[in-house]
Amino acid sequence: MANADDLLGRLPAASPTRATNRRKVLLAVAIKSGTQADIAHRTLLSQATVSAAVRELAGAGLVPTAKERGKVCLSAVNGVGVGVHLGFNHMTVVARRLDKEFDQVTSRVSSEGVSRGWSRALPEVRQMIDEAIEGTGQRRSDVFSLGIAVPRMINPRTGEFTPPILPPWRAGDDPAGDLGTWLGVRAFIDNDANLGALAEQTYGTREHAETVVYVKASTGVGAGIIVHNSVLRGHGGMAGELGHLTVDPHGAVCQCGGRGCLETVIGADALIAQVRAARARNSAPAPETLEQVIGAAQAQDAVCMRVIHDAGRRLGQSLAQLCNLLNPDLVVIGGQLAQSPLLLEGCKESLRRFALPGAVAEDSKFVLDLSELDTRAEAQGALILGLRGMEHPADNT
Repeated sequence: MANADDLLGRLPAASPTRATNRRKVLLAVAIKSGTQADIAHRTLLSQATVSAAVRELAGAGLVPTAKERGKVCLSAVNGVGVGVHLGFNHMTVVARRLDKEFDQVTSRVSSEGVSRGWSRALPEVRQMIDEAIEGTGQRRSDVFSLGIAVPRMINPRTGEFTPPILPPWRAGDDPAGDLGTWLGVRAFIDNDANLGALAEQTYGTREHAETVVYVKASTGVGAGIIVHNSVLRGHGGMAGELGHLTVDPHGAVCQCGGRGCLETVIGADALIAQVRAARARNSAPAPETLEQVIGAAQAQDAVCMRVIHDAGRRLGQSLAQLCNLLNPDLVVIGGQLAQSPLLLEGCKESLRRFALPGAVAEDSKFVLDLSELDTRAEAQGALILGLRGMEHPADNT
């Protein structure tokens, strides 16, 4: 089984601090190649420390020598990083050889998600992982790391679901344990919006943004927040639950037990219900899925266009409060709804109206944009999570 210890075993013995730094640099390069300055920024190590570690890695043949390289990347090694996104209605798996660039991934996507239950979804997820690994030209035994993204709150200390455990997940479901045991590696799991934020900051063109908010707008609504390269999870993993901010105290009851949560207003079920209500007055077919609503909006259907634009305005009102609290450099919108530019238009309208001008003004360097990683952001973030988790030798199986 490929792991960091196998690769670092080629290096001479070193002090614990030096060995830790070498491991950090090796994994940072596996996540994304770059200049030594880039690696120092991502690892929070000094450039002198990174330079020393790179020289040692080059001496062991793990990265090109100074004469050979422009940016630091891994030399040819066996090892595959895997990222899995377990959405309600979609599942995505990405796999990448560690010596390839971050965008050279093999992907598998399923239009069925975990809404049918984890036990029923598990066999398909395993098959998708096998196919993605095969697409890299390597084998299951070459898997180096595994990260998993789920649209639920995860306790950062235990890696378990934070109560209340909401459907479709049930008490006892353990996707990290099930998939990690099957692959023979320790799996790391986190909220999908957190991992979308991690992917956008790492792989997006604005990678050095200090404070990043990633909003996943799909079946539900969530936000991931990164400050100074660290995901802000909160002590129980509940930070960023944008979808459960109360926007209407007298609104519909949410599955979390609250009333009038943002998710009850702009989540997939709410948007489909709005279109169906309008369709009840004519003979036009009613949509069954959010994907159908988005497709109709793209085909200039007036009802669906209005529903998505209004959803953007409601989302923008909540984001305005978030911008006033955090003053982020970058807010990125991903998830299924981000496939429609109408959502972004509505968001911008509300931000201009409700946020402090200094927080979102054009000359403030604030950016609101759609995800550059499209629907793979969460799976790419999961791949990063798996590699980051390997920084600690005691955590490896």
